[in-house]
Amino acid sequence: MAVERPNGELYTTRSVVMARQGIAATSQPLATQIALDILKAGGTAVDAAIAANAALGLMEPTGSGVGGDLFALVWDGNQGQLHGLNGSGRSPQALTLAYFKDQGIEAIPPFGPLSVSVPGAVDGWFALHGRFGKLPMKALLAPAIRYADAGFPVSPVIAELWARNAENLKGYPGFADVFMPGGKAPAAGEIFRNPALANTYRRIAEMGRDGFYRGEVADTIERYMKDNGGFLAAKDLAEHRSEWVAPVATNYRGYDVWELPPNGQGIAALQMLNILEAYDLAALSLSDPNYIHLLVEAKKLAFEDRARFYADPAFAEVPVAALISKTYAAERRALIDPRKAATAYGHGDPAVLGVGDTVYLTVADSDGTMVSLIQSNYIGMGSGMTPPGLGFVLQDRGELFSLDPQHPNVYAPGKRPFHTIIPAFVTRDGKPWLSFGVMGGAMQPQGHVQVLVNLIDFGMGLQQAGDAPRIYHGGSSGPTGSSMQDGGWVSLESGFGAEVRAALTDMGHGLKDASGVYGGYQAIMWDELQGVYYGASESRKDGHAAGY
Repeated sequence: MAVERPNGELYTTRSVVMARQGIAATSQPLATQIALDILKAGGTAVDAAIAANAALGLMEPTGSGVGGDLFALVWDGNQGQLHGLNGSGRSPQALTLAYFKDQGIEAIPPFGPLSVSVPGAVDGWFALHGRFGKLPMKALLAPAIRYADAGFPVSPVIAELWARNAENLKGYPGFADVFMPGGKAPAAGEIFRNPALANTYRRIAEMGRDGFYRGEVADTIERYMKDNGGFLAAKDLAEHRSEWVAPVATNYRGYDVWELPPNGQGIAALQMLNILEAYDLAALSLSDPNYIHLLVEAKKLAFEDRARFYADPAFAEVPVAALISKTYAAERRALIDPRKAATAYGHGDPAVLGVGDTVYLTVADSDGTMVSLIQSNYIGMGSGMTPPGLGFVLQDRGELFSLDPQHPNVYAPGKRPFHTIIPAFVTRDGKPWLSFGVMGGAMQPQGHVQVLVNLIDFGMGLQQAGDAPRIYHGGSSGPTGSSMQDGGWVSLESGFGAEVRAALTDMGHGLKDASGVYGGYQAIMWDELQGVYYGASESRKDGHAAGY
């Protein structure tokens, strides 16, 4: 299918996938096929999502694994209701803020033992399965176990990321033993096996969540962490539980856009949409510098609040209702100069109104249930800490804590860190319309907004909305409170012409080439009139959408 690029050229995008009974979109083709097999065997969308996620932990360890966390939005087709699950893990009880001060550590390092928090993904599987599953967990983990034992060919995009991560992590104990067979990362097309992960999955399949959070796996993690300067203990794992949370939404031009509340960054997308809603974007285009300018300025405003307010609500009062209100958006919008880039904004004051690397997948079934699920080890393949005999890397999500005692996201024992991974869902008139996500750190809320503007304002199709060139704004307001430097910088994906770049420069935007920051997108859309699902998986990743 030929689609016009922003600069007037044409580029090729694959066709959208259409199916009536069930559909799945993941970032790895074999995982998509596993999801379909589970649906055809009578499993629910949640069953299929769990099976696909387990497979991705094996096949795409560059962005996922049982050493990481999980978040999900589930539209219950039988009850007509949206549910949210926060499957993020907490910091070790034995590690204190005083430890970092005593050691002279000013920021938690991304790799090594100090950034490790409790892996929440497996408990997330069981929480989802207990509420929406049908097939036994043994059946859901069986395909990943078979592939882990027999091996599978590594796909090209994953192989490239694997090689990059291996260079950074090969010195951490246990990593190379699992992920660098023969002393190197597997190349594209090379068969990779992970029998240790197969054994871990077998324990989970046979013993349930306790096969991971108690007993041999938990004890192995504790011994390994103690031996290597870490603090995560078996007690931390045994006490972990996921949390069902109420999703939050804003209405954008008649569409209700749903995200999970903090400790994630999902509400940043809602804040951006609220700011942009007042502008007639449909009169512009993807290649219009005025649109790009407004998008970037809205992002700057939202991310200043992200840096100041987003944190674990069990430890800090996060003014979610105020932050995503239309009144607050109008107040913040007034700060935007439509012709000039801001070098600094500062966070807002929502209190005056009285009233935050990855895999993403989505699955839908014949009962109308749709799952939007995202899972990650955080930076790359995680902390590098790889306990012996288990076949996975522990996440480095704890790196996102602040060490500023006055910050809401300051480190504390048993606390969930600020999270970047966010699933999304859209309803219209109280009915499901779109399940989607965009992977990639700070790109995620920016990507959510761009996909929705592409669909709603620019009239693109589901596949086109993901394949269209993207805009990324960086260099501002990280989750630990760092402030914007000289307005940050804008990276435009290939496809934007020289005229667009020159116009943005004239507005005061600093441009920077930053390939690889644009994320990855999967989506499923429901056409109620025809009774048809539409699926999309973008070309930046190895995966695809498929249905039956």
